[in-house]
Amino acid sequence: MSRTAVHVPNVQYAALPWRKTQGAIEILLITTRNTRSWIVPKGWPLDGRTPSECAAHEALEEAGVLGEVAPEALGTFHYNKRRKSGEIVPCEVHVFAMEVVRQRRSWAEKAARDICWCSLEEALARVTEPSLRRLIAKFGKISGRWLNHGALDRTAAVTTTS
Repeated sequence: MSRTAVHVPNVQYAALPWRKTQGAIEILLITTRNTRSWIVPKGWPLDGRTPSECAAHEALEEAGVLGEVAPEALGTFHYNKRRKSGEIVPCEVHVFAMEVVRQRRSWAEKAARDICWCSLEEALARVTEPSLRRLIAKFGKISGRWLNHGALDRTAAVTTTS
């Protein structure tokens, strides 16, 4: 079922960008603009777009990647967002796995963030947010089953072409 993202207070959508290299899974992490902590691309809902489309938009804007986004969230994580005013806002982030098929040479926030393709183990070591670490670990278990069966189920993926 395709539903448009709704502007629920403090809900964001994120992509968990990944790729297969030499029989292993790599995760793409980005840094936050202020604290330089390692996270996944995420942002606020966009009018007229589904949650998975919002996640794909953030992946392109913040990390320069395009790919196939799962239509259903892998799960959620929580964090406290510090606004420019200094106000702290608790946020719930719905995370969508995204198989990367292309990475651009330049993108909107390239100069503002660092990016890193990491093994699952390195991603778990870099990310400090406990609930995001749990989601990455969950994805690692799921992707391990995919690799063991030799194929990924792409029948329900949303392809981004922006």
